[in-house]
Amino acid sequence: MNFDAIFSDFPVLQSDHLVLSKIEDIHLEEVFAIYNNDAVFTYCGIIPKHNKQTVQKMISHFERDFNKKKRIKWGIFQDNRLVGIIEVMSFNKDVNMASIGYFLAEEFWNKGISTEAVQRIVRFLFEEVNINRIQAEVMPANKMSKKVLLKNGFIKEGVLRQASVWAGKGVIDLEIYSILKNDYML
Repeated sequence: MNFDAIFSDFPVLQSDHLVLSKIEDIHLEEVFAIYNNDAVFTYCGIIPKHNKQTVQKMISHFERDFNKKKRIKWGIFQDNRLVGIIEVMSFNKDVNMASIGYFLAEEFWNKGISTEAVQRIVRFLFEEVNINRIQAEVMPANKMSKKVLLKNGFIKEGVLRQASVWAGKGVIDLEIYSILKNDYML
């Protein structure tokens, strides 16, 4: 795993319609609009944030986590507007893997944005970071997220029954999806 490809300088990634780049204080209003919408987090282990100061602190935590090499959160930008967030976390150097998560502002759902953002992250992780396995945990009812993963070559591995506690959700089942570098290279 080439950790420097992720954590030396913040990587800016581009695709056909999107730019994945650092979320900064100037994006506070857009980040708050996302976190302030309960619908965005229906299927996430994230509790919505209805206080702008809390969201302001979160943006500094994004930087802190990056500097600690724990996780990286990209803003998903379309036409210079922040439309969502995608992250890579839970790095496991022993098995050369990481997990991804993503969410969009509600007005940008069903437009192919998540699919394109995940595609770009997968390419980055396999081709530049040299990860072997990428996985995502999805609540069984989250049909849209499962479609995004399947379109990007992920395979459903199974269900972890009552195996996790997600903030605001309690003990939940999770479906595990993954893609291996060998799958991607085919």
